[in-house]
Order: sequence, then structure tokens, then C-alpha cells
Amino acid sequence: LAQANLYIDAQLAEGIRLHLANYMASKHHNEFWVKGGYLQIDKFPFKGKFWDDLSELVTVKAGHMEINYGDAHFRRPDGGHTLYSPFMEGNVMDAFATEIAGEVYVQKNGIFGMVGVSNGMIRGHVQEITTSPNDITARNPSIYLKGGVDKQVNEAIRLRLSGSWYHNTGTAGTGLTLYAGDRTGSNYTNVMEQWYTADGAAKALTAMYASGRFNPLYSGKLDAVMVNGFAKIQGFEFFGTAEFANGHTSAQTELRKTTQYAAEGIYRFGNNENLFAGIRYNIVNSEQVFGGNIEQIKVDRFAVGAGWFITKNILMKGEYVTQSYTDFPDTDYRHNGKFDGISLQAVIAF
Repeated sequence: LAQANLYIDAQLAEGIRLHLANYMASKHHNEFWVKGGYLQIDKFPFKGKFWDDLSELVTVKAGHMEINYGDAHFRRPDGGHTLYSPFMEGNVMDAFATEIAGEVYVQKNGIFGMVGVSNGMIRGHVQEITTSPNDITARNPSIYLKGGVDKQVNEAIRLRLSGSWYHNTGTAGTGLTLYAGDRTGSNYTNVMEQWYTADGAAKALTAMYASGRFNPLYSGKLDAVMVNGFAKIQGFEFFGTAEFANGHTSAQTELRKTTQYAAEGIYRFGNNENLFAGIRYNIVNSEQVFGGNIEQIKVDRFAVGAGWFITKNILMKGEYVTQSYTDFPDTDYRHNGKFDGISLQAVIAF
């Protein structure tokens, strides 16, 4: 189950660079797949004090790219690139998507803010406009904001707190994909999956790529808020997530709520902190529609992991995980569902 990523970066001019990310092989796309890319401007190519001063504060990004909603997407594994992720998976409800977007950042002395606008979905295509669009057929852009503070207090202590908001009043077509945007796949391979369709046909393995994740099905309308906290004190590291979302599919009208909480503690030690061990807990409570009725369900995950950076480019890590599904109706295949086991992973990045 080897996965591989390829990144291409080009410095086009002073303060202007291009980034292109590619999946060479993944569980969802065995073939070469372009994840996305963007143009980033840190220094505006215009003369004058105004532009010099603006470049000190402002960064602009534009492209078909991984949008910057929340901080959890910085720590999640991304296909073959998992060197920076201490655990096998990100959050159960995985807020990650590549969208056609533009982002403007302002930052000074560790305080930062960002405003972004995107098309709200993975795909981008030209299509004839719908005559007299309504709430179901209209396509609306997503607006998202982020702000926070990131301080290196001293040599031993770093603190970060951020908040993000994502909003879309409705997007037709393929629908909103914030919680279903990954084109690679879960590292909990083929767990809690239906191997056959309703008519008995075997599913392709590439269709079972999101194993262990939970999609709240907000493809029609979505409002989401994520708050993240990070602290590193000597070798001790904490990262937490609190997320609150509501929305519905394009076929529904009633808003449903979902909450997610996640906390992880890591201890890094050894020569240049090349060893680490950690513990993680993640819980999702969500209102879902079953047979026309809205019911409250729960998914929770507990993981214990450890890793060894053999060199700065080579990592070996392992994890024990247990995950439970609670209050799903007996008509759903996840009713009283549970999986647990051990995963090992070797990572090379250069």
C-alpha cells in the first residue's frame, strides 16, 4: 500500500513563488493525480514605499489549492507525505479540501489574519447558468476567515491559538466537499467498509478510501467554526481541536448540527527530539438523517503511538487505535460498529 507524492516549487521572482503538489500513487487514485497548486506573493513587484510597506505585512495566494480552514489540516497525513504527522490519521471528521481559491494574509509580530474566497468544491468547470436559480440549483462561493496568534515565548516555549470560519449558503453540482475533499485515502485501510453494493457487486478498492472517517453530509449548505490550540514546552507538545458545524445536503432543508473535539499529547525526546510517543482522543457527535428521521450518533477514536526519526528524512512510526460507532440505527452498517488494531508505517521525505 505504498503511496507517493511529488512537489514542484519554482521561484519566479523575488518574493514570488509557484507550488505544484501531485499524488503519484494513492488509495483513491492509483494513477498520477494533480492535487493542486498556487502562486504566492510575499513581495509585490512594484516600486515605491507603499508597496514595500505592504509587502512587510501582506501575503497573497491564489490557485486550485488546499484551503487554509483550521489548523488540523497542517497535522493530518496527506497521501505519501506523513513525516510531520505523529499519528496515522487526522481527525475523524476530516476538514480538508482543494478548491479554486484566493487568500489574503496580514501578519505582524505573531498576530495574523486571513480572508479567503473559494468555489466551495473540488471540481471547477464551466457550465451553462441555471435559469432562475433557487436555493438548490444556485452556486455560491465559499467565504472563510482565519485569525490568531503564534508566539515563540522563549527558546523552550511556543504557543499558538487560532480560529477559523467557513461559510457557504449553497452550491449545486458536485456539492460542497469540505469534509469529503481528500483524494488520497485513510491510513486505516479498508476498516468499517461495505465491500459489496446493494445489488451484490464488489466495490473497487479505490472507492473505499475514507475508511474510519465520518462525513456529516453537508454538501448543500454549510457553516463551520474550528478553534485550535497548540503548545510546546520543552519536549512536551499539545494540540487541540474544537469544531462546530451545521448544514444539510442539497436534497434537504433542515439544518443538522455536528460537534467535534480532539486532543493529543506528544512527548519528544532523544537526540534532537528524534523519538516521540503520544496519545490522542477524538469524538464526533452529529445529527444525521435515517429513514427520514434525524437521530443523534457518535463516533469516538482513541490512539496511542510512537515514532523514531532514524534521520531527519526517514521516520518509522506505529500506532494502536480503537474506534467505536454509537447510536447508529440497526438499518445502518455502522450499527454498534467498532474496529481496533495496530498500524506500522515507514516514511521517507526529501
